[in-house]
Amino acid sequence: MLTVENLSLSIHGAPVLRDVGFDMREGEVFGLVGESGSGKSMTALALMGLAPHGAVATGRAVFAGRDLLAMSEAGLCALRGREVGMIFQEPMSALNPVQTIGDQVAETLVIHGAADRAAARAEARKRLDRVGLPAERFPLDRYPHELSGGQRQRVAIAMAIALRPRLLIADEPTTALDVTTQSQILSLLRGLVRDEGMALMLITHDLAVVADMADQVAVMQSGALVERDRTEPLFRRRRHPYTRALFAASSHVPRRAPHRGGAPVLEVAEAVRDYALPRRTLFGPRPALRAVDHVSLTVGEGESVGLVGESGCGKSTLTRAILGLEPLQGGRVRLMGDTVDAASGVSGAVRRNMQVVFQDPYGSFNPRHRVDRLVAEPFHLTGLPEDWRDRVTEALEAVGLSAGDMQKYIHEFSGGQRQRIAIARAIAIRPKLVILDEAVSALDVRVRAQTLDLLADLQDRFGLSYLFISHDLSVVRAITDRVLVMRAGQIVEEGPTARVFHAPEHPYTKDLIAATPRIPQDWEEAGDEPAKPVVRS
Repeated sequence: MLTVENLSLSIHGAPVLRDVGFDMREGEVFGLVGESGSGKSMTALALMGLAPHGAVATGRAVFAGRDLLAMSEAGLCALRGREVGMIFQEPMSALNPVQTIGDQVAETLVIHGAADRAAARAEARKRLDRVGLPAERFPLDRYPHELSGGQRQRVAIAMAIALRPRLLIADEPTTALDVTTQSQILSLLRGLVRDEGMALMLITHDLAVVADMADQVAVMQSGALVERDRTEPLFRRRRHPYTRALFAASSHVPRRAPHRGGAPVLEVAEAVRDYALPRRTLFGPRPALRAVDHVSLTVGEGESVGLVGESGCGKSTLTRAILGLEPLQGGRVRLMGDTVDAASGVSGAVRRNMQVVFQDPYGSFNPRHRVDRLVAEPFHLTGLPEDWRDRVTEALEAVGLSAGDMQKYIHEFSGGQRQRIAIARAIAIRPKLVILDEAVSALDVRVRAQTLDLLADLQDRFGLSYLFISHDLSVVRAITDRVLVMRAGQIVEEGPTARVFHAPEHPYTKDLIAATPRIPQDWEEAGDEPAKPVVRS
């Protein structure tokens, strides 16, 4: 179906892709793996004719007898959506926030002249049903902001498959999703390949997902394919050093000193948080949704505690209550003996002792400020000390950056470096507790391994306590002493991390672990072979 030969691409003269070549067949899943900046997404954009301004592509990309690189923009517009569909990494950015989901799915059919508006909306309904968004719960007049992350990703998939394209490109379709939603999305994609006969290009940095999904795999580094083979032979042999490095990083466990116990830093007792829902009748009472239902937990001095659960289970609501950003209807939160209560105000002492690292570091920074001002933000709680620049320098060097980075802007850094700056901001004021909210979920495996090593090192050096909130069970297993499993606002299981993962007791915990994709153990234990040159198509 698709043959790519010697695809090279440069942007304003800077080389980005170098002699990329591969083949794809109907009904086949082709996995393209590599870390951030390796050229995976740029390969897909080049094939779609969506490379950024200033890009020049050479080589050939023959799809169904036509060279995509030689087609006009009008020809590519006719091709996109009809014969080649694409699922982008961030559905909230790919969807129009002021257009209903029904209109967005129908738009593809209307633009390509496949149906009038009424017929297109009827077909949109079928497509949304196909991706698991039934009419009784997800009418066509819903807007993207009314859906969860996994539901928005399903809408993006419905848009991409509206005209049953022959080739579907999925760029990190499950990166920020919890394990159960990820499993559902992957099963959906697998079913589409099987039922529609389409070919799927799956771009990801998650080797376990590729092992579970792909028929063949290509490993990309610095804009070039360094290894390509059928999935099982490639995973068993790992001929190229870069492939071996990716495998090592995917199962990396940081060295951590054993937790010896200590006084509680954070205490949450019987926390309750309700949200009022819309009235069902004009004068009827407003029903309530209980997002946090009598939750209790503790985090000891120098301890790492993991909080896991799927989207909508109440993790984020509980986190906002702990941070003093939302009031509770019942229960209490105490940090180092001080009460945390958003309704009555949170003291400066509490703010100093508790900092947070968010999932999206770029979104949590003001892009107009330089790094020195960004990292110094927590000092507004105590007043800017005279030696604040020295303390910012110390924090940056602690996370592996340099004093010279203080004068740069946040857009000048990679995703992993931005997360390091976010961690530097959190530790600059020397808090007792750091809350990490999906802090490594969007990072590729090598940067994630480096970040986990950094967190372990900082904990040993500064005696930090961590509340690690994540849907990535492999990360929680690697970095925590205890783990709590949350479902429907309640803690359904808790205990030492090793015990919960090896002998889970609650059915929901078992389901979470079963839904996590993993590389077959005999593939992981296979020996590495020396590198051989990639045979170009």
